[in-house]
Amino acid sequence: MKAKEVIRRIEEAVPLRLAQSWDNVGFLIGDDEAGVKKMMLTIDITKAVLAEAIAAKVDFILSYHPIIWDGLKSITAQGPEAVVYELIRTGITVFSVHTSLDVAEGGINDGLAEIVGIKNPQPIGDYVTDPAADLYKLIVFIPTDAVNKVSAAVFAAGAGAIGNYSDCGFKTAGEGTFLPLEGSHPAIGKKGKVETVKEYRFETVVPAARLGNVLNAMKTSHPYETPAYDVIKLSNPRIPIGLGRMGDLKAPTPLNNIVQRIKKVTGAKAIGIVGERNYKIRRAAVCAGSCGKIINSIIAGGCDLYLTGELKHHQALAAAEAGLTCICLSHTVSERFYLKKLAKQMQTNLPEIAIIISKKDKDPFQWMSI
Repeated sequence: MKAKEVIRRIEEAVPLRLAQSWDNVGFLIGDDEAGVKKMMLTIDITKAVLAEAIAAKVDFILSYHPIIWDGLKSITAQGPEAVVYELIRTGITVFSVHTSLDVAEGGINDGLAEIVGIKNPQPIGDYVTDPAADLYKLIVFIPTDAVNKVSAAVFAAGAGAIGNYSDCGFKTAGEGTFLPLEGSHPAIGKKGKVETVKEYRFETVVPAARLGNVLNAMKTSHPYETPAYDVIKLSNPRIPIGLGRMGDLKAPTPLNNIVQRIKKVTGAKAIGIVGERNYKIRRAAVCAGSCGKIINSIIAGGCDLYLTGELKHHQALAAAEAGLTCICLSHTVSERFYLKKLAKQMQTNLPEIAIIISKKDKDPFQWMSI
């Protein structure tokens, strides 16, 4: 499989449009025409991870953190960008998902919310606008004997989803008229003669991301040379999309029980705790990595607990003063647990590719008692 097809399927699962504006996600290194047989997942691409990938004959690295953050002025074998140099030299393709995966539904922050036991978790801040969330109404006029064929085609292309229902549409019987002119090739009727045809006005909803595919499917399946149709943008309320998650727990839970779940799922060997420890948690917030700047929103949200990767000193003080208990896992420990779930998702989307998780990718900190 070519890298560009692998990239397309990754972007279907983790849309890049969800990333923060400061981030550097997407296709970072490689040739999109190159073949891909094996993919490695990792949080960071270090020298050890790269050596592991080369030894395992990996063609494609899907990393969480970008290997390139800012503009590079040089790429040399002995310089600070030696890993980038070696990736280019060996022809390994690199793609990063970072904050796209943080924001995405079912992504890392939803994974943390699940560990804590938050029901109906909602984003906390750093909201992004998702143009794919726009909805359109497609109205097309179809002769009665072709309405089932056309409607089935547009549904298969992605139209007609409303909540937990699919294939949602509406049709109204009526009559259509048209006059085939010179140069036309009418499927029904003759040139120069006004035709009256029994038709259905068929309408359905289409998400913006699927609009092109749906229109192509409609035109291909429609018997008319030039179908008559309307596309109307709907004014629908947007669901906020952003970093972090916050909400009430499914049931009040002792902090120690939550800590044990965190340890089991993330494999954390040590945690940092700010604030009280011996009480039940009723409302909580989570955010992977470094999300201290949303601490005031979490305090204002009435949370008892905040699970994150790391906090700055003044943020920890603010939490303690507000009576908010915080658990810090270390930056990458709050993210690495999700690689197993991402690997399963990628294997479903890319059954032709062998997918492995790096064993050399690790927290740069070593926690020890002194």
